[in-house]
Order: sequence, then C-alpha cells, then structure tokens
Amino acid sequence: PGHASGGDRNARQPPPPEDREVTLIHDAARKPMPDEMVVLRDLRKSFGEQQILKGINLVARKNETTVIIGGSGAGKTTLLRIIVGLERATSGHIFVDGEEVTKVSERELNRVRMKFGMVYQYAALLDSISVFDNVAFPLVEHTKLSKKEVSERVMHKLEILGLDPKVVAPKFPSQLSGGMRKRVGLARALMLEPPILVYDEPTSGLDPLTSRLVDDLIEQMRQRFGVTSLVISHDIASCFRIAHQAILVIQGRVEAAGPPDALLNGPSEVAREFIRNSAVDTENLDRVTDHKASPDAVKK
Repeated sequence: PGHASGGDRNARQPPPPEDREVTLIHDAARKPMPDEMVVLRDLRKSFGEQQILKGINLVARKNETTVIIGGSGAGKTTLLRIIVGLERATSGHIFVDGEEVTKVSERELNRVRMKFGMVYQYAALLDSISVFDNVAFPLVEHTKLSKKEVSERVMHKLEILGLDPKVVAPKFPSQLSGGMRKRVGLARALMLEPPILVYDEPTSGLDPLTSRLVDDLIEQMRQRFGVTSLVISHDIASCFRIAHQAILVIQGRVEAAGPPDALLNGPSEVAREFIRNSAVDTENLDRVTDHKASPDAVKK
C-alpha cells in the first residue's frame, strides 16, 4: 500500500539500455530519402590505435555540389576513399543511391564503385599513353563496345569538354596545359556516365584564372549531366563559388555543415576562423546558388 503499482513504475522508467541501442541502430540503418545520393551515419575509421574519422554524419543530395573542406590531416582523403569504396569503414553506415554498402562483398563493391567518376588531383593521367587511350580506358575495361563505338564516345566527350578532339586525342598528357589535363581527366571520369562525380583537390596547384575555369567546369558538368558532385578541397574561394553545401572536417569530426555563407556567419567559431584565415574576400565571389549558367555553356 502507498507504493506505485508495477504498471505505473514501468510506465515511468526509460527503456532498458539494450532497447535504446536497438532504436539507435534502427535510426542509423533507416533508408535515405529519394533525393539523398550519398549518406554517411556515424562513420568511424581507425588504423590500429589511431582514430582518423570519429563519427562523421553527412548527406550529399542529388544534383547538388557538396564540398568537404578542412586542413591537412583532417581526415578528408580517408573519408573520400571510404565513400568511393577504396577503404572499408571501421563502423557506421554508408548509403549510395539509396543502397546500404557498408558491408557488401568485394564483388558488389565493384558494382557500387561504377556509380562514381573520379577526377584526381593533377588529373592522374597515364603519361605513357595518348589522351585518346586515357579517356577510352574505362570503356575498354568495363564494356564490350566496338572500337568504332569507343572512338565515337571518346571524341564526343572531348568535344563536350571544349577540346578539339582531332588535335587533342593523339597528344600525350605531358603535351597539355594544366587546365587541359583537368578537362581530359573529367572526360575520362564521365565515360561510364556515373551519377556521382568526385573531385580530389581539383584546383590544387592551379593559378587563379585556371582555378576559376575549373570551378565553372564543375558547375557546368552538374547542370549538363545532372550529376551529384562531391569535392574534396582546401580552396575556400572555390568552395564559396560552387558549393550548395560545405562540410568542414576538423580532426576527424564534422565541425560545421551547411551553405558556405551559413558557415561564415554561423555559430561555430572554428568554422568562422577557418574561413577568415583563408583571407578570401567572400563578399565579392559569385555563388552557384545566385544564378544559373546555361547548361550548354560548356560546349564550344
């Protein structure tokens, strides 16, 4: 007498720990929304005792550009390698185009990798073969197209990217300027028509004018092909120009996420300082969200 009944007591108590754990796991495994192309939930990566990624949460939406920024050693490269399936996460959940790929087999992972087109830092072209053979490489490796079909597609992609195919195709990468190499690398990345383009430090080592041209190219590819763009960068000016969403990664954690202006004016002092320290005049930069370039602008 005077004590609460067992039913009342049970109603007031939180669920036991194991039930809460089940709820968390269920939320983490929840299927992404249709417009969410790449989703990371509580992503962690360790090498031995060293924790590189410490619970990354990220959503990259379809037909938008998400730029992941951060200083050296922040974990950006490891994050990129996990997203495209070159590394396995230690724990967490990864969804690509609505499919959970965290624990798929190596064979299945190869299929998932085909959804990504990689544009590497410094283009990463094979110097010993011609531009034509570099761009044709994905088609030769992964399709059964005839030589004529391969040739037609290669020449068409080079033309779309503003290069004269008859002049450029027979050349070797060493004979091209930095900007032309970027375009050839992009042509190669587009050959299998992936829904996601991933750019690794696309403006690194380029002069300001060429950097601006590369930014324009990233936006033109997004508009022309409807791709989702993921960009790893330390270039704040580029981030403000092309990003619908910026993700600032500091020491393996997401410090701030949102449109670049939201990071500049947001609650995170670390994010505001990171942007200020870049000494970029953000007020006088065009934003991709301010205007829409013509989808055909890239075609010469």
